Amino acid sequence: MAVAKRWELHQLDVNNAFLHGDLDEEVYMRMPPGFYSNDPNKVCCLKRSLYGLRQAPRQWFAKLSSKLSEYGFIRSYADYYLFIYQQQDVFMALLVYVDDIVLASSNAPASQKFKAYLHACFSVKDLGPLKYFLGIEIARGSEAMFLCQRKYALEIIEECGLLGAKPTDFPIEENHKLALATGWELQDATCYRQLVRRLIYLTILGPS
Repeated sequence: MAVAKRWELHQLDVNNAFLHGDLDEEVYMRMPPGFYSNDPNKVCCLKRSLYGLRQAPRQWFAKLSSKLSEYGFIRSYADYYLFIYQQQDVFMALLVYVDDIVLASSNAPASQKFKAYLHACFSVKDLGPLKYFLGIEIARGSEAMFLCQRKYALEIIEECGLLGAKPTDFPIEENHKLALATGWELQDATCYRQLVRRLIYLTILGPS
C-alpha cells in the first residue's frame, strides 16, 4: 500500500521505552547497589516501571496507546499493534514493535508534526526513512519496494563461526550413516536455543 499510494515510510526508536510506563499497583524492590540505610528491612517503592519488571511491557504499551489516542489515532481491529490516523487529506499508519516504530504517512508536514508530538511525550530517536526493521532490509524504489534478509542471515552465520564456509545444495553426504552421539551434553543451552529461534524466524519470515 505504501508503494502504490507513494506514502513516506519512517522509522522511530523510543529510548528507554519501559521506563516511561506508569505503575497502577504498588511494587517494591530491594535497595539497589550504592544505596544504604540504617534499617536493613527498608525497601524502595517503584513509581515507574523498570527493565526486567513483569509489568513493564504492558505498562509501556498502555502509556504509548493513550498518547496516540490523545493525538487522534485509532487502534486497528485487525492488528493490535497497528494505529490509524485519518483527518481530511492526512493519513498515517503507525506500527509498533516494543520500542521500534514504523510510520507510514501521506503528508510530510503532518508526519513531522506528529514526530515532534511523540518526542515531547517520550525521548524518541528519528532514524529517518525505513531501511532495516526486524531483520529485514528495505530498499525503496520509485515503483517498488525490495525486501531482503541477507544481513540477518549473515549475522547468524557469523555468530556460528561459519562465515568462511562454502555453500552446498545438500547439507549432508548421500547415504551417510548417523552414529550415536558420544559427546558431552550442553551445560548451557542458551546459545543453541537462541540459534534455533533465529533460524525459525528466518525461515517463516522469508519475503515472497
